[in-house]
Amino acid sequence: MKILLDPSIKKIAIANPAHAPYGRAAVAAMQHENIYDQVAPNFVLGENISQAMSFVASGSADIGVVALSLALSPALKDKGRYVEVSPDTYPPIQQAAVVLKSSQNKDLASKFLDYLKTPPMLDLMRGYGFSVPSGSQTPK
Repeated sequence: MKILLDPSIKKIAIANPAHAPYGRAAVAAMQHENIYDQVAPNFVLGENISQAMSFVASGSADIGVVALSLALSPALKDKGRYVEVSPDTYPPIQQAAVVLKSSQNKDLASKFLDYLKTPPMLDLMRGYGFSVPSGSQTPK
């Protein structure tokens, strides 16, 4: 995180912490490292983490604090460098998948959720930097 203090970095992309979990995590990590007040004036806020990543990818920002899954995506993984932010510097980001009561395809949606819990899919998610709960090992 200390790289954000480099004087050559003028614009730092993050998701808007007012409504984006990844933005709140970025702010928490910077606060944990006691650099938030120094770097906050350089923020370029995306409406979500994807927009923050697009600011970095397009050059509209010099650097960004974005989701590891985006940095590792096929379209972006060879476009720059990344450093992982230590997960003990910000609150965990809980991700979920649900089947809505109003779904017209509950059976198909349930099968998709089961598919997400298969070993190949869990490995794929881990490969993109997601933490997978140990209870997700077997489909329900």
